[in-house]
Amino acid sequence: MTERIKRPAETTRLFQAVLALKNEEECAAFFADLCTMKELADMSQRLQAAEMLLEGKTYEQIVKNAEISTATISRINHCIQYGNGGYRTVLGRLAAKRR
Repeated sequence: MTERIKRPAETTRLFQAVLALKNEEECAAFFADLCTMKELADMSQRLQAAEMLLEGKTYEQIVKNAEISTATISRINHCIQYGNGGYRTVLGRLAAKRR
């Protein structure tokens, strides 16, 4: 079970805003307004790297395919191994949807 993380009210409000989105189009519009293209690209790369790590890919393969630094891959790997389970949860749900 994930330990309850204390967070500022503004962060909780952001999470509530994301959960209020009804579909992919609303999500795309919200994130386009909220984030820069670079921030969106960075988050997308991190998700791709996490998926590849969970598939057993090497850092070298991930660097080549996701164009992400080994330092970032290491941080993502640390989150997968010792974090709150966020990557596993979302990637597991996406995989289940594909089936």
